[in-house]
Amino acid sequence: MNYTAEDEKLIEIKWNELKESCKKICKNEEDRNLINRAFFLAKEAHQGVRRRSGEPYFLHPIAVAKIVVDEIGLGVKSVVAALLHDVVEDTDYTVEDMEHIFGHKIATMVDGLTKMSGVFNADTSKQAEYFRKVLLTLSDDVRVILIKIADRLHNMRTLGAMPQNKQIKITGETIYLFAPLAYRLGLYAIKTELEDLCMKYRFPKEYEEITRQINETSAAREEYIRKFNAPIIEALDRNGIKYEISGRIKSVYSIWTKMVRKQIPFSEIYDLFAIRIVFQPLEFPSEKTQCWQVYSSITDIYTPKPDRLRDWISIPKANGYEALHSTVMGPDGIWVEVQIRTQRMEDIAERGFAAHWKYKHSSISHDEDEFDKWLKMIRTALESPTQNAIDFLDNFKLSLYTSEIAVFTPKGEARRLPYGATALDFAYDVHTKIGNKAIGAKINHKIMPITTTLSSGDQVEIITSESAKPKAEWLEYASTSKAKQAIKNFLKREQEHNHQRGMDMLEERLAQLNITPNNRVIRKLTAAYGSNSKDELYTKIGAGIVSLDNLEKIIKTNSKNKILKFWTLFIKDNDNDNEDDNPITTHKENTPQPDSREQLAVAECCHPLPGDKVVGYKDPITHQIIVHKASCDELNRLASQHGECIVKEEIKWSQFKTESSLVSIEIVGIDRMGLLVDLANVVTNDFSINMRHINIQSHDGIFEGTLSLYVRDAESLNDLQDRLRKIKGMESVKRQNI
Repeated sequence: MNYTAEDEKLIEIKWNELKESCKKICKNEEDRNLINRAFFLAKEAHQGVRRRSGEPYFLHPIAVAKIVVDEIGLGVKSVVAALLHDVVEDTDYTVEDMEHIFGHKIATMVDGLTKMSGVFNADTSKQAEYFRKVLLTLSDDVRVILIKIADRLHNMRTLGAMPQNKQIKITGETIYLFAPLAYRLGLYAIKTELEDLCMKYRFPKEYEEITRQINETSAAREEYIRKFNAPIIEALDRNGIKYEISGRIKSVYSIWTKMVRKQIPFSEIYDLFAIRIVFQPLEFPSEKTQCWQVYSSITDIYTPKPDRLRDWISIPKANGYEALHSTVMGPDGIWVEVQIRTQRMEDIAERGFAAHWKYKHSSISHDEDEFDKWLKMIRTALESPTQNAIDFLDNFKLSLYTSEIAVFTPKGEARRLPYGATALDFAYDVHTKIGNKAIGAKINHKIMPITTTLSSGDQVEIITSESAKPKAEWLEYASTSKAKQAIKNFLKREQEHNHQRGMDMLEERLAQLNITPNNRVIRKLTAAYGSNSKDELYTKIGAGIVSLDNLEKIIKTNSKNKILKFWTLFIKDNDNDNEDDNPITTHKENTPQPDSREQLAVAECCHPLPGDKVVGYKDPITHQIIVHKASCDELNRLASQHGECIVKEEIKWSQFKTESSLVSIEIVGIDRMGLLVDLANVVTNDFSINMRHINIQSHDGIFEGTLSLYVRDAESLNDLQDRLRKIKGMESVKRQNI
């Protein structure tokens, strides 16, 4: 099927826009010819193919190429690779053809962007294997990753045409991997848009509501920004500084996450915006000095908050970000964040890695070192491949941390670690051998356990012993990819022995119980002991991590209907909207079900209540449908690794709830006489809710505690929380496990 006249016209418009964008990167006629050849080859290769939305598929690689040049700032070879990125995967062209026509470098980039095909091990994930292949290209050419991010950005911009299960899969892997990766490569603007788009499709009502509230408050906010900026503009003009000043509002996603995390309404988000000053520095003095001079001009006008000064010029972030951030007291008693950066810093903040290369020869740039350090760390990790692609992906994810701390060796050397890192992470950061022999640490000259969480500014000395060796439980305390990988590598050397030993122990124990170790039994034990595969189960048994003392009890336990005892769920088939909802009812008794659908289980990680927006995930081992809250972080991880297991059908709660569910609420406020009485009246009298447990402590005029309640659904819980917030003195009311 050929393109229609309308298709050709649309392609021509987009092609002309791309050519216009490429004028700034084409140095000669050869560059222009290279892009032209790629365009016409890709156009012919994708002839007649359409996207789910109905538009010509070829518009997609054109759009990706335009993102590559306009929003990331890459060059000619990257534009060519972007135009060709789906040719090998979707057509008869091969990588060898690409090399013959466009050369080795472009062919390698296209190969890195081509999805994997073939049969994969049943114990791994095709999705994770593909991501591993893409990430391995970091060892050769970072541009492949940047093009892949551009590809994902355009897919997210056009996600509306996809069915719901595909939307959940794509948004899950985007929020789990692509958004943090974009941030780690310095693409802040793209990271922000990816997060906002994920929210738009995953939580459309919440997205629209926050957007509406932002728009409704825009006039008052802009007036305040003008009022705040006026004296700063006067001071900068007086000093002869060339600058741009603007007010940047928080993204919808960041506002929403703060609302969810703190369980507060939009009206209580006070840091909706920040003031950004971007200036053109003089040749002398240094950029750092000039940033502090601008800071001084601002603090002459507004009083700064001492504990909110962030100096990312002296010590840039791991993604190369440089700026001064300060929070000052503005008019009307409002705290306002002010960001100060040079134009070079602005380019790196917006375009990240691509801008890094633009300034790599500059003597004033620190970001090259930061990027190079990270790439060196990643390449080192990639040289130690793991058998399990999922482990690989999880370990890589750890390298994408966004919050950092700076700690020091006994000799005063600064080392950057992720927020939440332990002394064990520090030990492995110094050297793998030190980590393997670590038994404790001196933190600020005080002996502490190796599992102690570090704080920024700590000075750390590791205590070692020749008899020490890594333990499997260390994986729970390690938070860096380097530490986790080193521990896994050590444990692997014992894995074969432990695997065989564990298999022998299990077979012996089952023989004592006269039970044949068939696949059904092994699958049941694998799930019961929290393992992902039978091999993992054997290894855990052999290593002593799993005890077989309760084996007989597990074998004899009937697992049907063990979680969804009281609730009724409907699975709505989106492919046939004319059919009635098909209910799956799980009764309090273990009664057989009238249909053959898989059993449903409620996820332990997020504990959804009736009325919460939920998504189904079919466990590849147990074949149960695990019901997660749509906002669950674990669901995002699963979607990024096993997206094919996201249940296609929409899962809805029935309006009939016969029993109540136990939830816990955290409360904090100002103590006073009669508070407990008011609290009890609201819960028992106003809402007729039974309390299982109440624990409230008061100290220094402040009370805090927890309420364990039986509620019927999320709506009644939300109503209760809103009413509790109105009690005099109540400051915070939060649902646990959200």
